[in-house]
Amino acid sequence: MAAGTPGVSASSESEPSSLRRAPSQRRSRERVERILAAARELIAAQGSDAMRMGEVAERAGVSIGSLYQYFPDKAAVIRTLAERYNAQGRDCIAAELASVRDAAGLRVAFGRLIDTYYAMFLAEPVMRDIWSGTQADKGLRDLELEDSRANGALLADTLGRVRPGADRAELEASAFLIMYLGEATMRLAVSVGRREGDALVASYQRMVLRELTPQRAKARRRKPGRRSRS
Repeated sequence: MAAGTPGVSASSESEPSSLRRAPSQRRSRERVERILAAARELIAAQGSDAMRMGEVAERAGVSIGSLYQYFPDKAAVIRTLAERYNAQGRDCIAAELASVRDAAGLRVAFGRLIDTYYAMFLAEPVMRDIWSGTQADKGLRDLELEDSRANGALLADTLGRVRPGADRAELEASAFLIMYLGEATMRLAVSVGRREGDALVASYQRMVLRELTPQRAKARRRKPGRRSRS
């Protein structure tokens, strides 16, 4: 889950694993960024299925041979973009949850993350397109699973601070499931009408917040002078 709309210009220290050859020189890094920016524009305009490597090279202003030096195929370009989105999302989750120390803070922080992530899915056509094809691409499925595990670990660490006496294995299982279902909820929400999508995300948020911060049942107090009915 991430804040804002991630682009392709902000590269990380270590290049995504989908790159055939990691660029070491500034000129090479700039070339990779142009390629990814071009791919992002083409996906936003026509979808990833219609994108062709020749179009990417032409828009990026590089030769097709130069393009293939870094990306072996179209799937590698798409996975690299997905890895960028995931990395930025993970940074946002870590920053949002870092200061959480109690249940009230967790409710606020995680609720904000859900709202931000949904807004990003709605605003970013490339992200919607990439994850809509997850089930058809084993590489993307594996990437999604890896991302959910990493995000789940961040949430489990936070839950450990909020519930210091809880079983760690249970926290990790719940956190992993919550993060995985969050991705699935967002994909479903943007594939239906906006009103239904909003309702689905709101329902997910209610369920998750109940799981993350369960409320203790309060014993009912009888009012003086009243009898319980049999």
